Amino acid sequence: MKFLDEAKINVRSGDGGAGCVSFRREKYIEFGGPDGGDGGRGGHVWIECVDGLNTLIDYRYRQHFKAKTGTHGMGRNRSGAHGADITLKVPVGTQVFEEDNETLIADFTKVGQRLLFLKGGNGGFGNAQFKTSRNQAPRHANPGLEGEERWIWLRLKLIADAGLVGLPNAGKSTFLAAVSAAKPKIADYPFTTLHPNLGVVRIDQSEFVLADIPGLIEGAHEGVGIGDRFLGHVERCRVLLHLVDGTQEDVAEAYRVIRGELSAYGNGLDEKPEILALSKADALTEEARREKADELAEAAGHPVLVVSAATGDGVERVLRRIRRIVDEIDAEEAEENEPAGEWRP
Repeated sequence: MKFLDEAKINVRSGDGGAGCVSFRREKYIEFGGPDGGDGGRGGHVWIECVDGLNTLIDYRYRQHFKAKTGTHGMGRNRSGAHGADITLKVPVGTQVFEEDNETLIADFTKVGQRLLFLKGGNGGFGNAQFKTSRNQAPRHANPGLEGEERWIWLRLKLIADAGLVGLPNAGKSTFLAAVSAAKPKIADYPFTTLHPNLGVVRIDQSEFVLADIPGLIEGAHEGVGIGDRFLGHVERCRVLLHLVDGTQEDVAEAYRVIRGELSAYGNGLDEKPEILALSKADALTEEARREKADELAEAAGHPVLVVSAATGDGVERVLRRIRRIVDEIDAEEAEENEPAGEWRP
């Protein structure tokens, strides 16, 4: 299935049904008079977060969504039926923005979240509603109110515990394939990954979700290469796993390029906990591994792990480190969300 993480759509709630002008005229019935019913309410527009979706492809080939109009009122005081609602189903991690693509309306982070986005127009009153002692035969009714219409942006940010970042061909897809059941495209040329991939990693009887995003290059925040549009998918990650290709000449410069792009992108990516790893260690001699790792550690200012996804060397250590950081952050969040004091009746 094609991956789509952004879509612009037009939504409109239903118009209210018109009220009815009607009079009761039946032979041998003593009391006649106005009996026009009210119009029905127009359909609402709902947005719901559902399970089983991981892309916005449903909004690629259809951009206009309109709820049904309420049924008009009828004689014999019969009110019109409400118009049918429509529900826009979105995957977990979807954000809804105004037409300017900057003003956030809603953020769906859990399955089952539901938002009444646009209300349908109210139905109009029939002429029976206007009957008074001084106006016993009103000959007018209200039209239904029009529904609301808006253009909105849907933007998907995948929710994962850890995110893989690095230059193209740093071994991110190979690492994801080695530690999970995901099957990303792997090849020996840059930009093999053209859209984010998710994998579930199991370690020590627990599991976490790992996201692999397309590689970054210098100037990505200005649109160079694929750009930085996919960095939004790691905004929600608790920890970043930064892979640096050990076979390239200047590993320190490779590290600085990625850190520069994360800083230029903003949104707190450069402040997230980072695990730095020298990848493709199987292609290096023991001496070259030490030299590259020392060079990288000096540039980063903290220790560096050495891994090889092809042979499995160091992979388990990296996964345990990710699991530990994720658990620590989960514990901190749980502590912050606990009530301040014990409840007493």
